[in-house]
Amino acid sequence: MKKLILAVVAALISGMAAFFNLPPSSSVESFEQAKVALREQVYFDRNQAEQGTFYCGCRWQWTGRSGGRVDLASCGYKVRSQQARAERIEWEHVVPAWVFGHQRQCWQNGGRKNCKDSDATFRTMEGDMHNLTPSIGEVNGDRSNYSYGMLPAMPPQYGACPTKVDFKSRVAEPRDAVKGQAARIYFYMHDRYDLRMSRQQQQLFMAWSRQFPVTDWERERDRRIAKIQGNSNPFVTGKREWVLDKNGAEVAETPPVSDDEDDEVSPSPALAPTNAAPVAAPVLGNRSSRIYHLPEGCPSYERVPSDSKVEFRTAAEAEAAGFKKAGNCR
Repeated sequence: MKKLILAVVAALISGMAAFFNLPPSSSVESFEQAKVALREQVYFDRNQAEQGTFYCGCRWQWTGRSGGRVDLASCGYKVRSQQARAERIEWEHVVPAWVFGHQRQCWQNGGRKNCKDSDATFRTMEGDMHNLTPSIGEVNGDRSNYSYGMLPAMPPQYGACPTKVDFKSRVAEPRDAVKGQAARIYFYMHDRYDLRMSRQQQQLFMAWSRQFPVTDWERERDRRIAKIQGNSNPFVTGKREWVLDKNGAEVAETPPVSDDEDDEVSPSPALAPTNAAPVAAPVLGNRSSRIYHLPEGCPSYERVPSDSKVEFRTAAEAEAAGFKKAGNCR
């Protein structure tokens, strides 16, 4: 009888969730469980895909429940110093555990272990699958808890892998293919868990997110994770947009278009912008030359090739992304 009652209750809860369109509760309660779920339900078919590992684009063979053995030749990877770690897959926290852990009291009282033992919110953050990506172990270790940034003068350290790590300045620059994804993961983690982010980092990530838009795989990854975890990354789906010095701002939804072509759809008054300022012309960057041009005072502004054009809101945003002002600007 007790089992029957429990079964009925479970069915009722499930039915209510479906009726009210509530997200499914996550069965992932730890970092270890998250790694297994990512291997089995998110990245199960990605180990031989073109995107490859997060920082280097290498392919790998799955081993064990959540690990992998990296095919270093598939991406021209050269071991920097740790052969064994370079050959294995590790799950990278894009926003390091050190970053979100240091903003919680449990870390101050005993570090990561204490947080895992005593802080349920920390465990949720540590196992949040939106923040986890497969990485070559050596690069994961080298990146450590360093901030992301631009390292244009630094030579390659891992063969053909373009990710760079400056150990002296404690800065890492991921490859271009994942800069936009990394930015949107940072937005998600800081917005969802109310974390602090420096103005400089915000400007960098806003530039990266604009320069490297959401990819098809990023959308599919988000859908797969949402099925397991019960929530999407709204900075991937487009439901939220990062605003400087705020933890994200709602993006007004576009009113639906009528099926009847003769009907005119008026914007909802609730979504209409109020006191909107005129939209200024963007700062234009040239992706090939890494030079940016201002809408006024830069003669080459209109001559930036369309296939190399990148738009920025401000010069500071362009410079945060590693672009330099054109020399012929007045």
